[in-house]
Amino acid sequence: MIPRTTQLQKRQILSFCVAWVAYASTYFLRKPIGVIKSDLQYHFLFSDTELGFLDTALLLPYATMQMILGPLGDKFGTRLTFSICLLLSGLSMISFGQFNSLYMFCLLLFFNGTAQAITWPSAVKAVGSWYPPQSRNSIMGMFGTNAFVGGIVGTAIAVYLQHCCSWKSVYFLPSCIVIVMGIIVGLLLYSPEELSIAIPGKPSAETEVLLGPQEKPNWLDLWKIPVVPEIALTVFCLKVVRYCMYMWLPMYLSNSLIYSTSEAGMFSTIFEIGGVLGSVGIGFIVDNYFKGQTIAVPAFSALASTAAIAAFFVTGNWGPMFNVVFLALAGVFNCGPDTILGAAVPMEVGEANGRGAGTAVIGLILDANH
Repeated sequence: MIPRTTQLQKRQILSFCVAWVAYASTYFLRKPIGVIKSDLQYHFLFSDTELGFLDTALLLPYATMQMILGPLGDKFGTRLTFSICLLLSGLSMISFGQFNSLYMFCLLLFFNGTAQAITWPSAVKAVGSWYPPQSRNSIMGMFGTNAFVGGIVGTAIAVYLQHCCSWKSVYFLPSCIVIVMGIIVGLLLYSPEELSIAIPGKPSAETEVLLGPQEKPNWLDLWKIPVVPEIALTVFCLKVVRYCMYMWLPMYLSNSLIYSTSEAGMFSTIFEIGGVLGSVGIGFIVDNYFKGQTIAVPAFSALASTAAIAAFFVTGNWGPMFNVVFLALAGVFNCGPDTILGAAVPMEVGEANGRGAGTAVIGLILDANH
C-alpha cells in the first residue's frame, strides 16, 4: 500500500505539472496575434485602429467574462471547468487561417477570449487546493512562470510557423495542443476532495463545517472584502503595460527599431524571460523575508517597472544590448507581482472565513487585467 505522504506528494507534483502546462498552452492562442499583425496589415491593408480591434475582441471578453463566469469554477469544480474552457478555446481558433475578414477574425478572437476567461482562476484553485496556506506564495510564484514560459514558447511557435509556412498556419498547431491539454486536464487534474486526501496544515472539510455554514458572497459582496478594490486597481495598472507589450512590442521593434519580422517576434520574448525570473523570485522573497508584509514587495516592484520601461524607450536607439537589459528588467518588475496579486492573495482572501469563493475573487481581481 502506498504511504499517504508519498501519495500526496505524487498528486501534488502531478497536479502542479498538468495545470502548469495546461495554462501555459493558453498563451499559444494569445501570442500569435501580436506576431502576425504586420502580415495582416500588409495583406489586408488593416489600419492600426483595425488591428487594435483585434486586441479588443480578444481581451474585452477575457476581462468581462472573468467577472461573470468566475463562480462556475467554484460551482462545477475546477477540473471540469478548466477542461471545457481549454477545449472551447482550441476549437474556436483552429480555423482562424481559413478566413480573410476582419469581422470573422474578431468573432473567433471573441470566442477564444470568452473560453479562456476562467482558465487562470481554475488553474490557481486546482493547484492551490493541494498546498497549505503557508507555502502558497512560493508555490504560486513558481506556478506563475507558466504564463511567461507559455508566452515565450507561443511566440516561438508562431514565428516558426509564420516563417516556414505563412501567417495562416500560426493558429492550427497551437489549437491542437490546447485541445489535447483540455482532454488531459479532464482526465488527471483531480482535487484532494475528489480523492479523499487530507492536506497537512490546511483546514479540513470537517473543520470548516464546525465553523458553521457560510453564505456564498455575491459580486457586490466580493468588492466589499478588504483590500480587493486596491489589489484590482494595482493589477489593472500592471496589466495595461504588460498587454501593450504583448500585443504591440513586436510591431514596435519592427517598425521603429528596424528589426526584421522574425527578429522582432523572438526579441519581444526578452520581456517574458524577465517575467519568469520575477515570478519565481518574488514568491520566494515574500515567503522568506517579508512574511506578513506581502503587499510591500509588489509595491516596490511596480515602481521599479516604471523606471525600467521608461529607460527602455529612452535608450531604444542605443542598440540591442540596452534593449535586452531594460526589456528584461521591465519583465522582472512588471510581471513579478502577478502571481502574488493575481493568485496567492485573492485566493487566500476568497477562501478566508469559510467563504469558499477563491475562484470568484481571483476572477474578480483579474477582471481588472484589461
